[in-house]
Amino acid sequence: MVATAPARGNAESNGDSFVASNAESNAESNAGPAYGPELQGFAYPYPVNRFDFMSQRTPLHMAYIDVMPAQPNGRTVVLLHGKNFCAATWQETIDTLAGAGYRVIAPDQIGFCKSSKPAQYQYSFQQLANNTHALLMSLGIETATVIGHSTGGMLAARYALMYPAQTQQLVLVNPIGLEDWKALGVPSKTVDEWFDRELRTSAPGIRRYERSTYYAGQWSERYEPWVQMLAGMYRGPGKRIVAWNSALLYDMIYTQPVVYEFGKIRVPTLLMIGDKDTTAIGKDFSPPEVQARIGHYPALAKTAHAAIPGSTLVEFPDLGHAPQMQDPAAFHKALLAGLAALH
Repeated sequence: MVATAPARGNAESNGDSFVASNAESNAESNAGPAYGPELQGFAYPYPVNRFDFMSQRTPLHMAYIDVMPAQPNGRTVVLLHGKNFCAATWQETIDTLAGAGYRVIAPDQIGFCKSSKPAQYQYSFQQLANNTHALLMSLGIETATVIGHSTGGMLAARYALMYPAQTQQLVLVNPIGLEDWKALGVPSKTVDEWFDRELRTSAPGIRRYERSTYYAGQWSERYEPWVQMLAGMYRGPGKRIVAWNSALLYDMIYTQPVVYEFGKIRVPTLLMIGDKDTTAIGKDFSPPEVQARIGHYPALAKTAHAAIPGSTLVEFPDLGHAPQMQDPAAFHKALLAGLAALH
């Protein structure tokens, strides 16, 4: 499938992290809104609900969006965001799905966005999947189509492996974890090293990385609110707890590959891949020979497609890591067709 978005400005030089370069001024890094550690002050496009629960002997709360369609088709879709995304970044997808008759649940996972950021938490994809399942059970949702993007794709795959009877359909949108970076030579970092790195997160670094990776060298001002959403938490009073949870989550992503279990997935699966994506955890601090062999999404997509029994692959040759945001019309046309194919 071909979906080409028009160019929106000149591409900046490639960057593989959110850390500001030496050429980027502190003034620009610090300019802009400051948000609380749970994104206090940043408005979501829909009402935000709260699921309170206990996990690891700790009281936690998970923020989530729950949108009912005007004309229900009887199906529910759960949207699982990526590492540098939130429930709010699914806005156009929520609008599209609700308009097509789907009930839409979009949570902020623990450690992210408007949800709890505990000082101590043993993060695992199993734990996040269990948290998500508990949320759905509290809402009386027995089965759902689970759509995961980026890190949310790793979580969605784990969810489908843990709860196949409750997973009506699985959709993986540019999931990371289609390869094992550790096995391919990406150097290890301690959580403390990840933490120090995250403390240097800046708006210029975020913008540079997103332009290069998420939008395949293109840029539009409609992406800027998402830059400020992330950067604002690092300008706010909760910067250190935000960075600490982010460090714990990077360690989870790096050390818990799901790619080896793709052959065990037994639910209808749709892979939706922007081929210009080059995402690979740790690429920016890897040796050149390692950088050269990771993050090749056209090849990774085909390997995953072959590994997941009965899966369907839809490719967007000209789109990057976030096809649902870069070219919403093309992406959502393909998504609705893929969801309808379940029948």
